[in-house]
Amino acid sequence: MIDVLVVDDDFHVAEINAAYVAQVPGYRVTARAHTAAQALATLERTPVDLVLLDHYLPDETGLTLVRRMRQLGHHADVIMVTAACDVATVQAAMRHGALQYLVKPFSFAGLRAKLDGYAELRRTLEGVGGRGETGQERVDRIFGAFAAADTSGPALPKGHSAPTVDLIRRVLDQADQPLSAHEVAERTGISRSTAQRYLKYLEHAGRISLTLKYGDTGRPEHRYTWVAVN
Repeated sequence: MIDVLVVDDDFHVAEINAAYVAQVPGYRVTARAHTAAQALATLERTPVDLVLLDHYLPDETGLTLVRRMRQLGHHADVIMVTAACDVATVQAAMRHGALQYLVKPFSFAGLRAKLDGYAELRRTLEGVGGRGETGQERVDRIFGAFAAADTSGPALPKGHSAPTVDLIRRVLDQADQPLSAHEVAERTGISRSTAQRYLKYLEHAGRISLTLKYGDTGRPEHRYTWVAVN
């Protein structure tokens, strides 16, 4: 189980976030805190793997709390969960070591995507070193673990895997023009039928856009482009 500390100055919001976490398999909320001081006291006495941290706390900011956590030797991972979305705060969160950043208001699906990504990161870290990979391959797999599982949307349908979604995302994102299902299959190494199944799902989920290209036969060819999510 992944033990979570929920930190939010609003008691009601903290309860909602804790209830969301409890719905995700493999997670449990071990404590809630409503000030930075309460959070630090909890970390002193309770083992915690992950902190869901608001930025706006009554006694100090969430970013200041992260810095103090590290100074005091607390190594719990941090996902910022806050309405603060200015570039300076986001950059500071990254520099202080926050793994992810979720902007309020958000849905259960949005939080679950972050938690699924974190669980995937932990699984990847536990499994590195045993696949005969080069050092760079191991590092790339670790850094890509969060993105692979975080689809920024609802949980994937049965029979769909997050790594395959990420593979298709990277291929489409790096292409200089829209790609057909055949081209996606060739560049990813998956079968054309699998590519078509994933592309259909991603189109319905709003993650890719579909355009039609008409050739000499008059029959349109479906071509796909990855849609950046702001």
